[in-house]
Order: sequence, then structure tokens, then C-alpha cells
Amino acid sequence: MSGDRPTGQQRPGKIRIRLKPSYFERLFAEMGAILNTPIELAGEAEFSIGVGKVIAKTKSSPQFRSQLRQYLETRTSSILESLNQELLDKAIAELKRRYQKQGLVVIVDNLDRVENRLNAAGRSQPEYLFIDRGNQLRELNCHVVYTVPLALMFSSEGESLKNRLGGGVAPKVLPMVPVLQKDGAANLEGMALLRQLVLARAFPETHPAQRLDRLLELFDAPATLDRLCQVSGGHMRNLLGLLFGCLQQQDPPFSANCLEAVIRTYKDDLALIVKESQWPMLKQVAQQKTIGNEPEYQTLLASLFVFEYRGQTGRWFDLNPALKEIVEGYASS
Repeated sequence: MSGDRPTGQQRPGKIRIRLKPSYFERLFAEMGAILNTPIELAGEAEFSIGVGKVIAKTKSSPQFRSQLRQYLETRTSSILESLNQELLDKAIAELKRRYQKQGLVVIVDNLDRVENRLNAAGRSQPEYLFIDRGNQLRELNCHVVYTVPLALMFSSEGESLKNRLGGGVAPKVLPMVPVLQKDGAANLEGMALLRQLVLARAFPETHPAQRLDRLLELFDAPATLDRLCQVSGGHMRNLLGLLFGCLQQQDPPFSANCLEAVIRTYKDDLALIVKESQWPMLKQVAQQKTIGNEPEYQTLLASLFVFEYRGQTGRWFDLNPALKEIVEGYASS
């Protein structure tokens, strides 16, 4: 577990609270037998070691995943009970006693990437996980933050999702950082934030007000950095992916030609995966700044062809800027 000591004390790299839950010792031993991989929590071994071994074994084998799912299915209630009693309750008590913390927050990331395939009962994986099993996801005795597939929020199960996980409160959407307003005007605040995001990666110890003075150490001109921010559409992974592409081409300061070569490759890759039937929908989104509720439109969101933005004027949708350049290129040709 990671965290900080109370104010005034030195910050450690980690808060080390070691727990040895007896239930999970037995559970991992039984899972090890199923996976033909011995898993023992002996001595000072941490709980995460057992989890890591299970993940490593099941990642490469659908057969093992299926066997493990069947084995754990009937033990869900006892697993949740033991997680609360043997791990979370004790860990929270130690955090409060030793570090004067108020509690524990667990972030379960990457669940927004759950495949949208149907299971044997005809339910999609997101529906099964967050709707059918939503009550169980809330049974952990701590604050939990889950990432949820965006398409699920726009589906017919949107209200069910709100009640299962949010207690009637709608899930929070993290939209893209807007580089443009809905009317196409530049969003100065969004661009300023994205510039700082890039510069902070290169100069983390430099004060934000002084990072712009070092911009020419990273790019040949301010316009090159702005071009990077604009074409990312405010999508963090896209922005950092394009930046990494520049790093693969040359050392800083990056030239405009280098960035344009990386963008060209990115656009070519996008164009290859867009289906012929999707181009009319993309043009419609670009013109109307909205999307439909049909599954085809949800695919545009999941494929990162379309981004969602929010601002003082409300919510709107627009094309990934790299894809928009392709669409505009087709329209003008």
C-alpha cells in the first residue's frame, strides 16, 4: 500500500502493512492445484504475490481462465467476506492507528476496456459485470473507484448502472480536454493545460510558470507543441503516444517535420481500420456534434474515432482530430 505520513513527517515510498489472511492461503493453494502452479503465501510473502501468480498463469490460457471462473463462481460470497474481514478492515484499522488516515480508497482501473462480447446467457460482458454483479462490486468495506465502459452509460442499462453502483447517482464521465469549443473556436484553457501536460513530462521539477521558458528545449517552435496538442484531441494516451513516436524518430528538440511524419503514420493507421459503412456516420458526427444511441455509434466511441467533450454549454461529440483531417480531405478531393 502507498501513502503519506501525517503532515510534518518524512514521506516514505510505501506504507508497509503486512497481512496474512488465512482464507486466501487456502484459496491460493486450491487454485494452484487447478492451475498446476504451486502458490504459497509463506513467511513474509505478500498477498499480491499470490494474485500475481494467478494472473500470470491465466493470461495466456483461456482454458485456465474458464476453469478458475467456474471454481470461484460459487465462492464469491465467502471471498468478499474474507476480503473485508481479513484484509480491508484490518488494513484500514492500521492506517488509522499508525498514520492517522481516514480510510482506504481502492481504484480498479482498465475495466473500461472489458470486451463487449456476449456470454452464454446473451448478456454482454460489461452488462454482466456492472449490472448483474453490480451489487457485489459495492460490497467491499472501503471506498472503491471503478472505471466503466462508456458505451454502457449510453445503453438501455444506463439507469440500472446508476442504481447498481452509484446509489442513484450517475457515474462521473472524464471527457477529453477540449482543444476547441463546440463552435470550433480555440479553447485557450484546454490548450494551456495540454501544453503543461507535455512540458511536465520533460521538466517535472520545474515550476509550471517557468516550463514555457524551456519549450525550445523540447520543440523547435511553440507552434509544434500546439500542433501536437491539437491533433491529440485532448486524449491523454493519444497525446503521449504521439510524443513517444517523436522520441523514436529523433532526440529533442522535435522538429515540425518529425511531428508531421508521426501524425501521418497515425492517420494512415486510423484510415485502415475505419469501415466503409462508418464514414457517413463520422461525417454526421462532425456536422451535428451529437451521436445516436445505436450500437454502431457506440463503436465509434470505443474505437476512439469520436471523442466526448463537456463545457459550460453542455456536452458535445466530435471526431478524433486526426480522423477529422482525413474526412475533410475526402470532402475537398
